[in-house]
Amino acid sequence: MLLATAATVVGSGALVAAGGNASALSRAGTVRSGLAAAHHVAGADVGTVTLGGAFTAEVAQRALDAAIAASGIDVEVNNVDRDSYVQNFNTYLSQPDDVMAWNAGYRMRAFANKGVIGDVSEIWSGFDGFSEGFKNASSGLDGKQYLVPFTFYPWAVFYRRSLFEENGYAVPTTWADFLALCQQMQGDGLVPIASCNDGNWPQMGWFDMINMRTNGYDFHISLMGGDESWIDDRVKATFAGWSEVLPFYQENFAARTWQEAASSLGAKEAGMYMLGSFMVSNFDPEADPEAQAIIDDIDMFAFPAIAEEYGQDAIEAPTDGWLMAKEPANPEGAAALLTAFGGAETAAAWVSVEAVLPANSNVDTSGFTYLQQRSLELIGDAKFISQFLDRDTDPDFASAVVGTALADFLAGGDIDSILDGVEARKGTYVFE
Repeated sequence: MLLATAATVVGSGALVAAGGNASALSRAGTVRSGLAAAHHVAGADVGTVTLGGAFTAEVAQRALDAAIAASGIDVEVNNVDRDSYVQNFNTYLSQPDDVMAWNAGYRMRAFANKGVIGDVSEIWSGFDGFSEGFKNASSGLDGKQYLVPFTFYPWAVFYRRSLFEENGYAVPTTWADFLALCQQMQGDGLVPIASCNDGNWPQMGWFDMINMRTNGYDFHISLMGGDESWIDDRVKATFAGWSEVLPFYQENFAARTWQEAASSLGAKEAGMYMLGSFMVSNFDPEADPEAQAIIDDIDMFAFPAIAEEYGQDAIEAPTDGWLMAKEPANPEGAAALLTAFGGAETAAAWVSVEAVLPANSNVDTSGFTYLQQRSLELIGDAKFISQFLDRDTDPDFASAVVGTALADFLAGGDIDSILDGVEARKGTYVFE
């Protein structure tokens, strides 16, 4: 059974809460008491807190362990693979852990609007180090906060510096230069673009970037919000541009995992790879003596410009964080853990292990790796920041409709028919 640990730990509390209105009101009061107590429990024993998430990669597991250790709280982790966690999150919320890993933006607001996750506004009132942008990304339409932001990372094109130097390759800034570089790499016997689409989410990043570069950030976000037509010529132009680069993709990419594609880049079998900076966690110095040399050789550049009026003004930089259950089994412990996760110490512990960025600005950046510093530069240079396709629109629409449509396009399907289908199914969804 999916997330069996969560069901076992929280089951009794959920049954009590469902026992009647009086029990539910009593439970809500306990949650509020736990939130209020969170500001006064530093160093106190708040019992065991359960935490659910998808941190199955070795580096991510160690990063989570480091953050938990820095919190000083006893945490029982319920860890499953990403696709199971995301695709079954609706079911999981019927018996959730006290604290849950999730994402900022629309993807969080969709559950806040349904009233199925906890209000953490009181915890937020004690935070320091978060920008107004992070607060907005953590807020529901009612203005209350429902997420504690923790880390974020840019999507960019990654490459190995030594490979570029050995072959005399220049970093492209325009689409024409990018396609020319792909042709040059292909002529040199390389796979130009390491690629993957296991789980149907990696290629969403390609759609996002090409659409923002072709039609601008405002149109892209409006499309994600259900306010533009998927059969608009501007959307078709995005797919036409995407078709230009598909001949340079790695073969048989549809079933390849992001880790397998990353390994192709590391082995210098492929010249470039577009993904989030978490990609680097595929190379683990503790497991592979050659990994650190690969990490030290990796660099990144912003996705190339397509339309001159938009240049490279937008970047994808998803924010990950933590939710609280609507009725946590351990409300005081949940509040205490979220309070700790909102501080600089736990975020610093995490990013010392994984090459992502802390949402809390109080984290000391002097010890950041080269790639973390480059990530800050790329995000700092951007005028607009998107969260990612399945975080900027209705989550079910993203996975059940758009993700499938992109996979059909990449498999050679007729784009007009595919977009007609997306537009027709869009009408069955209610967007914010």
